[in-house]
Amino acid sequence: MALPNEEFPTSQGSPATVRVTPSPSLVQNDPMINRGLQKEQYLGIFSVAISLILVVGFFSRKVEYALMFATALSVALIVFFLTL
Repeated sequence: MALPNEEFPTSQGSPATVRVTPSPSLVQNDPMINRGLQKEQYLGIFSVAISLILVVGFFSRKVEYALMFATALSVALIVFFLTL
């Protein structure tokens, strides 16, 4: 599904275009986005990830160590690239 991306010419002789984007106040007041439960969502995602690593570790220690290494490396790379 493609989002609408319309371009309107500024004048007849000018090749420049203007993009139509929603205003920040409209985006902040969007009733379809629930902003009240974000902390609970992050807590749930974190607990599911930890429990997944623990369950996999119960069956295989090598896979658990690989998952923990991949998670730590991912977090380190995300922090590194966000601070650039």
